[in-house]
Amino acid sequence: MTSELQITAGVRGPRTYLQHCYYTKPFKVADISGSRTGMLHLTMMTASPGILDGDAYDIRVTLQEDAGLHLYTQSYQRIFNMQQGARQRFHVEMERGSRLCYLPHPAVPHEQSVFDSASRIELGAGCSLLWGEIITCGRKLSGEVFRCRHFRNVLEVYRDGRLLFKDVTVLQPGIVPPGNMGQWEGYTHQASLLWHDERQDMTAMGEVLHECLSEEKNITAGVSRTASGALLLRVLGEGGEQLYALFKKIALLAGEERKL
Repeated sequence: MTSELQITAGVRGPRTYLQHCYYTKPFKVADISGSRTGMLHLTMMTASPGILDGDAYDIRVTLQEDAGLHLYTQSYQRIFNMQQGARQRFHVEMERGSRLCYLPHPAVPHEQSVFDSASRIELGAGCSLLWGEIITCGRKLSGEVFRCRHFRNVLEVYRDGRLLFKDVTVLQPGIVPPGNMGQWEGYTHQASLLWHDERQDMTAMGEVLHECLSEEKNITAGVSRTASGALLLRVLGEGGEQLYALFKKIALLAGEERKL
């Protein structure tokens, strides 16, 4: 089933508002901003138990100049057993001075699942971006560890048609066991976070991230600078909840999270 979701965030006075929203089944969107001014807070919801065989998701988000959006997900993204496969395409356009925070719940590739995801972000000048992803080994508590057939996720960030950053994650346990050296090194969960903000001293923020990571147990993590000056965080761990909670701590440090 082909499903579409379109969101446009505009600015009216001190507040970002939902200017346009369109979706088809199984998508829904909930505005959880309440009476607060500033950033718009939206939750992407779905009536489906997860991504099913043959699903094709097309998500488009546009942030007008100086708009701020925190986009949440409803729950873990379950990717079910498949014959053919499913795909997701996520396109984001950020105009000058806009801010976006997207830290979704972990993805859970089930046994024999096939999933291909690609995200493209167009950055304007002076934008702030927090973009994360967490991938699990599958239904770990049921003994289903790394049994998907194929999982691929691509993230590309552009400005004025020029590629600033590209990250590709591929899981094919039947070909390259994730436990091998240079892969997941015995861990079962991986988190990646890209933090781009031209208005902050990202060298100093890198030190802040290191301090935050030093408080976590049972993880292996690293922070590096990209060619465009953004920070890339990579974490290997044993639990999705821990990594998701870490994302929320970093969002607070970045000033992009609110206390619910």
